[in-house]
Amino acid sequence: MASEAPTGPAGSGPATVGDVLTLDVGAPVHGGHCLARHDGRVVFVRHALPGERVRAVLTEVRRKGYWRADAIEVLTASPDRVDSVWSAAGPGGVGGGELAHVSLPGQLVWKRDVITDALRRIGRLDADHPALAGLSVERVPGDLERGGLHSRSRIELVADGEGRAGMHRYRSHEVLALTDMPFAAEPIAAANLFGRTWRPGATIQAVAPSDGEVLILVDGEPLRGGRRNVRERVHLADGREFAYRVAGGGFWQVHLEAARTLVGAVLEAAAVGPGAGVWDLYSGAGLFTVPLAGEVGPDGRVDAVEGDPRAIADARRNVHGLDQAVLHGGDVAAVLAEHNGHSGAAGAAPDAVAGPARGPAPHADVVVLDPPRAGAGAAVMDAVLAAGPDRIVYVACDPAALARDVAHARERGHELVSLRAFDLFPHTHHVECVAVLTPTTLG
Repeated sequence: MASEAPTGPAGSGPATVGDVLTLDVGAPVHGGHCLARHDGRVVFVRHALPGERVRAVLTEVRRKGYWRADAIEVLTASPDRVDSVWSAAGPGGVGGGELAHVSLPGQLVWKRDVITDALRRIGRLDADHPALAGLSVERVPGDLERGGLHSRSRIELVADGEGRAGMHRYRSHEVLALTDMPFAAEPIAAANLFGRTWRPGATIQAVAPSDGEVLILVDGEPLRGGRRNVRERVHLADGREFAYRVAGGGFWQVHLEAARTLVGAVLEAAAVGPGAGVWDLYSGAGLFTVPLAGEVGPDGRVDAVEGDPRAIADARRNVHGLDQAVLHGGDVAAVLAEHNGHSGAAGAAPDAVAGPARGPAPHADVVVLDPPRAGAGAAVMDAVLAAGPDRIVYVACDPAALARDVAHARERGHELVSLRAFDLFPHTHHVECVAVLTPTTLG
């Protein structure tokens, strides 16, 4: 039985994992936690909401740092609290559903507050900065009607020791068997992943592409042999359509509406026309490369840089016939550091992927980048700024990383001029942003 954590006079004993605290919960912070304090100690609390009073069990105790805790009893509830849509992701459960107890409107406010806090604290933006004024997190079509469920076109599971499909307990290697995964798209839910037995320890990936049947991979191999790739289509509101081939286990935006949402937002933010030069960094299978190549036309150029050989192979096929799209394979920071102003000629064949001595054109009118959660970092941001773009369109899946890179750019004469945020991961803390930076003085 867990005991009440020591709060009395000195010498009553140190707190330990399993102790229960009564906490007044403060603001949401990055990672799906809320901030609380106990006798001056910072406690990051999951499964709580700002303004609540809860009893929370300690799950991690750092003697010279913060503590972690899970709320296990709500003494004073927030009006945004609802019954969890996925109890398996509750206290002691799997990761990936840390906002399942928050109303859908409350989730949008939560994510807005986290973005704003990161950009103020880490990005050093003033509270009244124009990019933050009136910021709201946009919900994508269909989510409200579905209650934020059945929106993921890709899920990954792992089999436990008895061959049952499940996921890892939060911050643990232990696999918890599941009976369902309510965030999975309907075609995946219908594939009976939880009703069969798998090889213990196997990784199970299920992909529901926009064009075709569900593909199931077990340890990277197709369950029934045959195809390893899927077809994706992006339909924009103006009627344009883009087609892609993507490796089944490769990266593609997870939400059913994410690719369309982000392509539309990036094209609007980039505002490029015929003849323009664009860098597309961390370009993946070409989600943005293909439409950007259409925007710049045959007299323009899009230099796409990607480090994953599998994604470059997909991109090669996706840009087939678009001679203005030039692909460069290799770590983005290394490619930008090593090209030394040398790049392949405009119109180079898409399969002539750049080697270490080659790279994008030395100047870009617009740079689009979609880095991983760690962000672009100082070296990449410096190379981007050195290219002299009129605007930088930064697609971010991590508010803290975005804030660090924005701070770096602002120190070097660029300003954040617009920011949009999209809830592409309902019931989780994740949020996607599209930010635009421009030089403070042009010319």
